[in-house]
Amino acid sequence: MSKWSKEELGKIKAADDLHISPFREDGITNGTPTWIWSVVVEDDLYVRAYNGQSSSWYNAALQQKAGRITIAGLTKEVAFEPANDSINETIDNAYRKKYHNSPYLSPMISERSRSATIKLMPRG
Repeated sequence: MSKWSKEELGKIKAADDLHISPFREDGITNGTPTWIWSVVVEDDLYVRAYNGQSSSWYNAALQQKAGRITIAGLTKEVAFEPANDSINETIDNAYRKKYHNSPYLSPMISERSRSATIKLMPRG
């Protein structure tokens, strides 16, 4: 797996327009883009499913382990892996900082959403 560049992380950190498209079951075709929140923590990119583990994009991401994201003018092929639970508090704090004025913050740092946290890594 490759790493995010500092330039990419800077753009991603400042944007809130991430669209995620896990592959469909064929492993080739990208699914319908879903707009979600993202945060950068320790040079890594994380996302959470608002509806927790019942979210269709989340389940597709876990099953296919790859897809595409579009954010801040970037389109990247990515790999998905479940986040390590030990970093959830740090991710919560990043959500609090980035989205502090949003009425959707509480659900995004709830146990439901925390249980559906994914780390995104650039592919190739």
